Amino acid sequence: MIATVTFNPSLDYVISVDSFILGALNRTNTEKIFPGGKGINVSIVLHALGIDTIAYGFEAGFTGTALTHLLHQRRIQADFIQVANGFTRINVKIRTANTESEINGRGPEIDKKDIELLYAKLDLLSEADCLVLAGSIPPMVPQTIYEDILCHLQGKKIKTIVDATNHLLLNVLPYHPFLIKPNDIELGEIFGVKISGIADSITYGKKLQDSGAKNVLVSLGKKGAILIDEFGTVHQCDAPKGKVLNTIGAGDSMVAGFLAGYLKTGDYKQALRMGVCAGSASAFSYDLASRQDIETLLCNMNQQSPVNDGKMLF
Repeated sequence: MIATVTFNPSLDYVISVDSFILGALNRTNTEKIFPGGKGINVSIVLHALGIDTIAYGFEAGFTGTALTHLLHQRRIQADFIQVANGFTRINVKIRTANTESEINGRGPEIDKKDIELLYAKLDLLSEADCLVLAGSIPPMVPQTIYEDILCHLQGKKIKTIVDATNHLLLNVLPYHPFLIKPNDIELGEIFGVKISGIADSITYGKKLQDSGAKNVLVSLGKKGAILIDEFGTVHQCDAPKGKVLNTIGAGDSMVAGFLAGYLKTGDYKQALRMGVCAGSASAFSYDLASRQDIETLLCNMNQQSPVNDGKMLF
């Protein structure tokens, strides 16, 4: 079982307009509502790939009820904590032919009692399970919550995966997460440098590994991804070619694909391939990746075998 935690899930209201003009009436061409949140995205793609998953998080108000309903429609097992004050946020995504703008809600008022209920659920996880912590932390929740969770679960031998930025990521490294997944931009922000190529991504990814992460997966956008595995081997995988329609959830899909690939094969090279294909399949779609789309890209990739390993990169 792979459990995911999303502290501030959302309803993503995605609309398209011919042009977006501030201070004027804008009419939509299309409008869709999706369940949103990085951990939720991971669970959706894992489910599509046939992996048992449960999504933990917090919900509040009628928007929280709607979120749970959308997840049940997708047959996602969701076990959310009911928050008394506020509403599950609505994130508005406004798309034109050339731009995408976002207005993200704040979210409900999560208190200490709500956090304690989450810990009670996490205490049920066992050594055979994985736990994905993904996304930002709302302002009412302690910004140490990711490291607090990893500290709390220390000794249970649960594989932990963290997809976060800056201090949220750095502070969990002493607890040796199984996997972290910054993108190249986030990697540069962590170290205060500009990542100008794959060599830089490897250099700074290794610094994160030296600080405690077992495996470091760095997504490179259209260039694919690199993986520095727990044995020190560096793998690179180019992204499949295709038209990018959507970047929301592509990184989360990569995490899901990687975990699915690793659980099915135990092989880091194949896990990286499936991760890149899952991320690309979501980028080539207006929704998260389907199993068929991922498997099609993976089949083509395996035929072309574009993964390089270790010393071949240097």
